[in-house]
Amino acid sequence: MRLKFGFHAPSLALVAIAMLSSSAFAADEAVKVGLVTRTDSNPFFVKLREDAQAYAKTAGAEIVAITGKTHDDAAGQVAAIEDLTALGVKGILVTPSDAEALNDAIAKARAAGILVIALDGRVSPDSAVDATFATDNLQAGVLQGQWVRAALGDTAPRVALVDGTRGTVSTRERHDGFLKGFGLQEGAPEIIAQQNISNQAEAQTALENFFQKDPTINAIYTVYEPAAVSAHAVTSALGLAGKVAIGSIDGSCDGIKAVAAGQVGATVVQFPGKMAELGVQAVVDYARTGAKPSGFIDSGAVLVTDKPFEGIASQNSAWGLKNCW
Repeated sequence: MRLKFGFHAPSLALVAIAMLSSSAFAADEAVKVGLVTRTDSNPFFVKLREDAQAYAKTAGAEIVAITGKTHDDAAGQVAAIEDLTALGVKGILVTPSDAEALNDAIAKARAAGILVIALDGRVSPDSAVDATFATDNLQAGVLQGQWVRAALGDTAPRVALVDGTRGTVSTRERHDGFLKGFGLQEGAPEIIAQQNISNQAEAQTALENFFQKDPTINAIYTVYEPAAVSAHAVTSALGLAGKVAIGSIDGSCDGIKAVAAGQVGATVVQFPGKMAELGVQAVVDYARTGAKPSGFIDSGAVLVTDKPFEGIASQNSAWGLKNCW
């Protein structure tokens, strides 16, 4: 874990200021906002943190950023939430690595009067946090599933699923959405292979194993774009480039470039900057007025492809390159 105060360790004076009670809060005082992301190895979370820091400067806030070691570092996120609670921040924004493992630490933070908002993914139950600002991951999965199924045309589907970190709500929602959009039931015979992965290296290995066992796979669901790039690499090495429908979700600039190059058929863009802005502003509003957000707020999802199909709303890669992260 790495504690970041504008990329510097906090001074004792800064800690003391941050621990002032809400009754002593001054209107011109910077609002301390804790941000707990899953890892620095994924550019999505890097972008979310950078946008949160940039927006904080305009909103009268200061970000206290703590980054996990891996995508599934739930223990590290628990420790981060506990540290931020002790520090006395006004709000904590967290991209949860597990649906339930953070709940006790979140409950303690809320009991201390700290606003807690989930970004990018849900916790379970939703009421464990004050609010969630995130992509509607179920809908994002639906969009990917619709496109991949349309790309197959009349060809009988032979589907491989590259899922994300086991236990996260976003992994389950994207998976379920893809099946819904594609028109498949869980465990359907058209699903040839399936594996949970937590990084691109695992995705590469999983895909190589999939095709070794069954080279007839013609459609690949990927939970995020690094896995889709691996899918392209594996299919290209097997002489199957352009013959396998590959879809994904994320909206990184590298991912959109892969779509523009024809390596990935389609991806679904999400908007980390909007999540960050909504989250920081909510904490500032809470600090200034006591107002709390509630429920799920959808930050948007847009299908991007240069091979559109009638009846499936999408934008092209040129639009994607203007709106990527």
